Amino acid sequence: MPINKISATNRGKAAIAAALIAAAAGGWQSVKDTSPTVHPPAVILAKKALIETWEGMVLEAHYDPFAKIYDICYGKTRIAGKLIAKGMKFTKEECAAFLEDDLYADYYQPLVKKVPAYTTFPVSVQASQLSGAYNFGVGGMVNSTAMELAREGKFREACEAQTKWNRAGGRVVNGLVKRREMGDAQRIGEAELCVSGL
Repeated sequence: MPINKISATNRGKAAIAAALIAAAAGGWQSVKDTSPTVHPPAVILAKKALIETWEGMVLEAHYDPFAKIYDICYGKTRIAGKLIAKGMKFTKEECAAFLEDDLYADYYQPLVKKVPAYTTFPVSVQASQLSGAYNFGVGGMVNSTAMELAREGKFREACEAQTKWNRAGGRVVNGLVKRREMGDAQRIGEAELCVSGL
C-alpha cells in the first residue's frame, strides 16, 4: 500500500472545482452526454491536474527506455493505429488536442464500457483511475484491486490501492511513488487528488 501518508489537500480540491466549472462551461451536463467534443469533468481533471504535469510534453518522438518504445506529446505511443516512430514531430496545439481526445475516446469510454459503475464514482476517483489507465493501461486498471474496491464503494481504499503501481522494470521508482501518492511541490499526486474529492 502507500509508502507515505495520503491526505486531501486544498490544491486537490481546487483542481476538482476548476474541472467541474470547465466541464459545465464546455457544455457537459451529465454522463448521458456522448458528444466527442463535450468531455466530462473526469477527463478534464485527469488531463489538467495529472497527465499534463506528470507526462510532460515532448514535440519530437523520443525513446522511453522503461517502455522500450517511442512516444511523443504527453506519452502518446500510437497515432492512427500505428506506433510512434523516431523523427515524428507535432506542435503544442496538436499535442493538446490529441491528449484530450485520446483520453476521452481511448481511456474514458473503454473504462465506462467495461465498468458501467465507473460514472457513479466521485469525479476525483474517476480522474485518478483515468490517469492510472493512461499510464499503465485500461486493462491493468479494469482488473486492478483499485477498481474492485471502487466498485464496492470503498473509495478511500481504492485511492490507496492504486499506489501499488509504483514500479518499472520490477523496481520501485521514486517518480512513480510521487505520481501515485502525494505528488511533489509542483504536481498533484493521483491518491492526493483521489481522496481530495471524497
